[in-house]
Amino acid sequence: MRRVLFFGIPLILAIIVFVGVVYFLGKNGGKGAIQVTANPKSNVYLNGQLIGQTPICKCEIKDMLSVGEYTIRIAPVEDGYSAFEQKIPVNKSVLTVVDRTFGKGVDSEGSIITLSPIDEKKVVQLLVLSSPDKTTVSLDNSESGNTPLLLKNVTESDHEVRFNKDGYREKIVRIKTVAGYKLTATVFLAINPQVLAPVVPTASLSAAPVVKVTILETPTGFLRVRTDPSVSAAEVTRVLPGALFELVSEQPDWYQIKLADGKLGWISSQYGKK
Repeated sequence: MRRVLFFGIPLILAIIVFVGVVYFLGKNGGKGAIQVTANPKSNVYLNGQLIGQTPICKCEIKDMLSVGEYTIRIAPVEDGYSAFEQKIPVNKSVLTVVDRTFGKGVDSEGSIITLSPIDEKKVVQLLVLSSPDKTTVSLDNSESGNTPLLLKNVTESDHEVRFNKDGYREKIVRIKTVAGYKLTATVFLAINPQVLAPVVPTASLSAAPVVKVTILETPTGFLRVRTDPSVSAAEVTRVLPGALFELVSEQPDWYQIKLADGKLGWISSQYGKK
């Protein structure tokens, strides 16, 4: 049985994602491959069906998946961790790589990396997404902008992508770009508990008590913060379950919170606990 041939998929220890590109040795009938790693060991579900435990790679031709969008759910076998769920693409003749490092509360991070063909066969593109967005991106130690970010005419080579945002732990992902493809790297940052630790105010008889809101688990693994108390309002940023924010005001079904950078935003009270 023929197998796919891998290029540039080094193991960068537990918290760094496998990154790579896959080519087929022959026609594959419109199918793609998927590789999932996680720490700790986790059960992996696609569209609600258990496909195995991490590390897992549906890379043999007989195991490959039909092209399309799938809902992946990664659930640690140990107690005390919340499962991760996300939509992922499976593209023809390439490998989609999913990595997740679970922590308690908001101490979780991960990445999803995939390729999609573009018309210009000699051009390399890099699309970088993050949760939360507006994260600073540095490509090979050169600051390139903030997410969401599309970089064109990237060199076909191995690269290091570094993500930084106030209040979150730095994340580094190593990738290998390929001519004729757009590589999409989506990362999920872990909150830095030391940076976001609440400051204990000086006692004051006249000071009103500060009410905090804890972000609860959501089906997507994050919660959107909006400019106004409406699902149609613009998105300010995204926050992760377990994060703690000051409650500024509230309306029916909505809480207004103060973010780490001092900005205000609204969240659904369904996913916040005072």
